[in-house]
Amino acid sequence: MKPTNRSADIFWGANPSKGARRSQPQAASLSLAERLFSTADDRKAYRAVEEGIERLEKNLVTETAFHDGMAEVSARYLLDAGGKRVRPLLAFLTAQLGDGVTDDVITAATSIELIHLASLYHDDVMDEAEQRRGVPTAHTVWSNSIAILTGDLLFARASKLLSILGERAIRLQADTFERLCLGQLHETVGPRPGEDPIEHYLQVLADKTGSLIAASAQLGVLVSNAPEAYQQAVFDFGEKIGIAFQLVDDVIDLAPPSDETGKTAGTDIRAGVVTLPLLYLQRDAPTDPTTAALLRRLDPDLIAATPDAEVDALIAELRAHPVTAETIVESRRWADDAVAALAPLPDGTIKKTLVKFAATMVERSS
Repeated sequence: MKPTNRSADIFWGANPSKGARRSQPQAASLSLAERLFSTADDRKAYRAVEEGIERLEKNLVTETAFHDGMAEVSARYLLDAGGKRVRPLLAFLTAQLGDGVTDDVITAATSIELIHLASLYHDDVMDEAEQRRGVPTAHTVWSNSIAILTGDLLFARASKLLSILGERAIRLQADTFERLCLGQLHETVGPRPGEDPIEHYLQVLADKTGSLIAASAQLGVLVSNAPEAYQQAVFDFGEKIGIAFQLVDDVIDLAPPSDETGKTAGTDIRAGVVTLPLLYLQRDAPTDPTTAALLRRLDPDLIAATPDAEVDALIAELRAHPVTAETIVESRRWADDAVAALAPLPDGTIKKTLVKFAATMVERSS
């Protein structure tokens, strides 16, 4: 679940166009593979992940078949729009600390991706988002009710899959779903009186984004019969990487439009969504008149009545403000903490690849 229409799917190549994704799974993954599996010794791990992704894509098509015309069309709507499969990727990596990418690991990864997909349908209704993965959101195509019920169907299918894997997998899923819901609730309600807004924001990110990434990494260890001592290490890695990703996303949102993305700078700011740079402005405003002035001009009600060209200038001013650089530093701190959490893992391709994964996350620009 996410505060806006921003995707948490990262690294697994560029989003293919609708209808082309499943026919090009390998082409879509080359960017990540080339960066993470850079030596001959890494190729075995790369092939295991690549084959896992191919099997995952087939499973996702099967598991979004409901033998009901409306349900099937709506369930496959966002699936066909793309996605980079970061959560299955982590499961396939950590599974190689145990028995490898077995049938059970494929089942677990499919369930996790269905949970993520389901959360997008619900998020877009709550956020009143207009686009997701480059297409109109499901609730704008059909209705809020259709989008919510589609998410519920996908959650049900994910639960059915995990039931195959036993009580521990089901419990992990239930704990994760609880955190997803609590994170959304806490974001909606906002900080409690006396609660630090920045700490509140980081906890929301941990629950809404980090928890599902963490569960993916842990499931890879759990289902592959890897040593139990690795579970907490990869869980902590996934949660911290999720936070780091979202903080990078806060900065990317301020980036000027490019021919590659065509995005509007400051989408979150224009929508009145609170991000870390804005929270840093609020923190510093009482002692810095210049910061206070910028914060006042970024008020959502004023933004809504301000011409686009002037809003662009405000976004550029925020982009150049020290709070944006501070956000980058904070994202790197979380990524460093994620890498430190991997200490219990044995040295080798998987640990090295996870370290590269963290570096890739904080270096990305889209």
